[in-house]
Amino acid sequence: MRILYLVSSGSTDPTRASIPLHLAVNGSAEVGHDVGVVLAGDATELVRPDVLDNLEGLGVPPARDLVGKARDHQVPIYV
Repeated sequence: MRILYLVSSGSTDPTRASIPLHLAVNGSAEVGHDVGVVLAGDATELVRPDVLDNLEGLGVPPARDLVGKARDHQVPIYV
């Protein structure tokens, strides 16, 4: 199955920004789906290391860990 996750929230709503990343790497990629992530709108600020390193939503792993896991699973992240 091929799935493309869209992230449109940024640092003003860290939980909402993290959920698509979490679903992509801890859900779909883990079960072998072909996964991609798109950063659009406010989410484009996640490419800045200072934002990514400090983004922590409620009930989900820190964004830096999620992006690291995306790299491990070779999940492409489009901006």
